[in-house]
Amino acid sequence: MEQVSVTNLVNFLDQEVELWGWVFNKRSSGGLIFLQIRDGSGFCQAIVDQATVSAPLWADAEAITMESSVKVGGTVTAHPKKKGEFELQVKTLEVVQIAEEYPISKKHHGVDFLLDHRHLWLRSRRQWAIMRIRDTVINSLMEWLNQNGFIKIDSPILTPTSCEDTTELFEMDYFDMGKAYLSQSGQLYIESAIFAHGSVYDFGPVFRAEKSKTRRHLTEFWMLDAEMAWLGHADSLKIQEQLIAYVVGRVVELNQAELEILERDIEALKKVVAPFYMITHAEAVKKLQEMGSDIKEDQDLGGDDETTLSKEYDKPVFIEKYPAKIKAFYMKRDSENEDLALCADLLAPEGYGEIVGGSEREDDYEKLVTRFEEFKLDRKDFEWYLDLRRYGSVPHSGFGIGLERLVSWICGIKHVRETIPFPRLINRLSP
Repeated sequence: MEQVSVTNLVNFLDQEVELWGWVFNKRSSGGLIFLQIRDGSGFCQAIVDQATVSAPLWADAEAITMESSVKVGGTVTAHPKKKGEFELQVKTLEVVQIAEEYPISKKHHGVDFLLDHRHLWLRSRRQWAIMRIRDTVINSLMEWLNQNGFIKIDSPILTPTSCEDTTELFEMDYFDMGKAYLSQSGQLYIESAIFAHGSVYDFGPVFRAEKSKTRRHLTEFWMLDAEMAWLGHADSLKIQEQLIAYVVGRVVELNQAELEILERDIEALKKVVAPFYMITHAEAVKKLQEMGSDIKEDQDLGGDDETTLSKEYDKPVFIEKYPAKIKAFYMKRDSENEDLALCADLLAPEGYGEIVGGSEREDDYEKLVTRFEEFKLDRKDFEWYLDLRRYGSVPHSGFGIGLERLVSWICGIKHVRETIPFPRLINRLSP
């Protein structure tokens, strides 16, 4: 028999094939045993009929435990009730390994228990679906960027200083050279590559030592940073909305089975098309105050504010032009109001909050030097960054996308800890 995957069963109707996988569930009824098989590509039911198999095969089927690994052969048939699904009428069965009693049962388990067994929890249908969607999101982000003139530039994970808030850095001793830090963003480094390549991006893990326990925070997560030469703030927003709309569209196209497992409202995702909504920070503050928030005009939006605001929209909304004093030193000021930064955060709808943050970068040497003084940053740590303004400076913009927040919204999951294979939180470093 030919060994095939579950996703290829459609091509072998009424033919004999073999599946290699794991039994994630099992039930029996009279002379029938129903084995629920997972092979990595999908899920399938294999039916063992006592009347048509040998006594030894039946005994092997009875002995199978949850998560045992097997090779099952038989005839492919259409599921009698579920259109598009297929079953296997078993003729051969090889038990590769009988699993010990599986820790994760059908009963309710607390989140801590499941995270302690994350290495096993990944096998569940829900977690399987999330990881498959995460994979599509990653590939789609890179696909769109590669098709639109960007190239990937890798930024370092070990850095000598911060690009934003030094209190959020993981510190370490670096041989005899003093302190080094785990990167919180690759942005400043890939900015240097735009002068060679025009449009670039990086994609990798970053680290924040922020002691936060909210549903949107991890201490280690994946970030995509993009930087673009000759591009102003408004054009950068167009790039961002095209990219996010493309990614969501690809998930809807490629991951219908996974979205169904997660019971995600696909119609809500289909509304994610450009152009997105856009309001200013001042307008957002006014709107929030009218809705009962105590946010002030010169304050950043908190998590609760983002949740409240993004519930008002059926697709993403840009909040632009924040007060410059609450944003990073490298953000260019609005020529019409120097107190404002040419920046924007993109909030996902349905209460999910920020998924993208970006700005036009300050390209003027003298103004950037002034920013170091305003933000009390040690200029000597950024002389290399000032070089980018000394030699051929041009207007440029960039943005960063938090992968786990993006996946969380697309999947309809409230907490980002399920969107990364092995979450790192302020109270969790294992497994």
